[in-house]
Amino acid sequence: MRKTLLAAAAAVLVAAAPLGAGVEPQYFDPSVRPQDDFFSYVNGTWLKHVVIPPHLARYASFNRLQEENWAKLHGLCEQAATKGGAATGAERLVGDFYASGMDEAAINAAGAKPLDAELARIAAVRTADDVLEALGHLRMLGVNAGFRFGSGPDDKDSTRELAEIAQGGLGLAISDQGRDADRDYYFNPDAKSQKLREDYVAHIAATFVLLGDTPDAARAAAGRVLQLETELARASSTRVQLRDPQTNYHKIKFADLPTYTGGVDLKRYFAATNAPAFSELNLAQPAFLKGFAAQLQSAPVEDWKSYLRWHLLRRTAPFLGDAFADPHFAFFGTAMTGVTAQEPRWKRVVTATDDAIGDALGQLYVGAFFPPAAKARALELVGNVRAAMRERLATLEWMDAPTRAKAVAKLDAFTVKIGYPDRWLDYSAVGIDRRSYVLNVLRAAEFETRRNLAKIGGPVDKDEWHMTAPTVNAYYSSAVNGITFPAGILQPPFFDAQADDAVNYGGIGVVIGHEMTHGFDDSGRQYDAHGNLNDWWTAASAEQFKQRAAGLVKQYSGYVAHADVHLNGELTQGENIADLGGLKVAYAALQKALAGKPQPKIDGFTPAQRFFISHATVWRDIMRPAEAIRRARVDPHSPGKWRVNGPLANLDEFAQAFDVPEGAPMRRAKSEQVVIW
Repeated sequence: MRKTLLAAAAAVLVAAAPLGAGVEPQYFDPSVRPQDDFFSYVNGTWLKHVVIPPHLARYASFNRLQEENWAKLHGLCEQAATKGGAATGAERLVGDFYASGMDEAAINAAGAKPLDAELARIAAVRTADDVLEALGHLRMLGVNAGFRFGSGPDDKDSTRELAEIAQGGLGLAISDQGRDADRDYYFNPDAKSQKLREDYVAHIAATFVLLGDTPDAARAAAGRVLQLETELARASSTRVQLRDPQTNYHKIKFADLPTYTGGVDLKRYFAATNAPAFSELNLAQPAFLKGFAAQLQSAPVEDWKSYLRWHLLRRTAPFLGDAFADPHFAFFGTAMTGVTAQEPRWKRVVTATDDAIGDALGQLYVGAFFPPAAKARALELVGNVRAAMRERLATLEWMDAPTRAKAVAKLDAFTVKIGYPDRWLDYSAVGIDRRSYVLNVLRAAEFETRRNLAKIGGPVDKDEWHMTAPTVNAYYSSAVNGITFPAGILQPPFFDAQADDAVNYGGIGVVIGHEMTHGFDDSGRQYDAHGNLNDWWTAASAEQFKQRAAGLVKQYSGYVAHADVHLNGELTQGENIADLGGLKVAYAALQKALAGKPQPKIDGFTPAQRFFISHATVWRDIMRPAEAIRRARVDPHSPGKWRVNGPLANLDEFAQAFDVPEGAPMRRAKSEQVVIW
């Protein structure tokens, strides 16, 4: 995961067994040879019998772990809510927030009334300057409207926080804050995309009717919202263009900002956000701000008011009554991903609690479910994988000595965070109570916005976490040059203290190697050991890297996501590089751990075979067609099948473990193999 303002289920199986790590022979498909399709060999019976739950677009190993995590978090939230006034500190906050979300009767009775003040503020807008002020106010509430504004480490001085303006404001996205928005949703000419845009307008119109508009007025206003968003999309960069940090770094003086806005003064916007004064900022995509300013000047204020109303409701509908939440799900869940049923209410509220006050919930989670031994074992694995990667760098045949020395220095400078932060956020000023769910969500969002903007111009806190402790995920931060593994992912199928080394290195070991390799992928390699955007490569080594990366792009662009939809090898390049590198260094770390020790077969498989089987088990997944197509367009991660078969076909270590002959589907010809790290 990189620093950026633009930027982790219920199992229905043949038999829902308790989670464990490693080898699950009952899900193998004996009709498939590992030399032909390793993903299907390990997961084939599972794939044939699994039924995707109606509330999910994708079902995977992550979901199995998430299901167990939800159950744990559910228990903590219920316990905290039951205590009521007797609870204190983090438990009181969690209990009150969760209770407000579970009070369906009160939420339905309130309708949109909790938003009356915000809707009145929008209704009072009369001028373009008023629009800017309203956009700034919505930014305070965590609403993605207009453009993105916030604080993050300066890419060329990672010790300081820098203000940043970046593209945003598009509503065709899955996440409530539009982080997965994609400009191409607005321009793809195929019939399904056109139907999606028609359904989007119909959904916006239906929302306006719920607010009291006549159907005709609502339909007209909704059409203008789409038109306005389409113009913002036209000015937006593609998701591939957003991957290049150099392309998205334009540090300018604040005084020069009007030259990028056609003279439009953004002071009303900044005043509404209560951001501290700043003298410079990163204008990540200058063309977008120019396009935004042009629309601000040319589009009628009434169109902007419709846009403001829509984005307020788009952000808050999931936390309002069924009249708003159900249609919201029907479009963003069913129409966009094919999901036919919502998660049970308690899961949605648990997720919202983690999103809003994650450090409070994280304190309870860590205290109940994360033993110190797990952290110690994870640190040991990180150390072993790092040592293997250091050895790999020292012998890398395509990298020259000056670049190799700096690569090793960067690896040695990696920081590591395991489990949970040393300091928890204090939410006592948020004002959480049991009276209004949606207002609790907005108060928490405002707290986070104020916290983010207050950093502008100050020092970077390199100890800060950007995921909550219960999160089932991990990330690499280029600005910090560090890797983070929350407590949530340090569980089966990724990590099991009772499992053999082969299984753990094939699970969490590969995840560790994956995150380390992000420091050296097509984006991460552009940052130095201190987290600064700084070219530390010789021209010769850079060219060698680019040639190898281009080979991987070509490979993955040939893989099919669904029907005739192929993966975008450019979009998925960084994750594919990390998958390939993570596998190679984790396997090397396993060999070091096993050196000089007996290596008996377990379940009929050697340690090397169990390593690769564990990896294939981790990335087991199945998707609905609509979701497979959507992810192929917007997700930088490849589907599970290609996260397994793609890198393995490049690795001689895999071919040796399973006796894969030359010419077999799971072994690329030597001339076609790509090995980078």
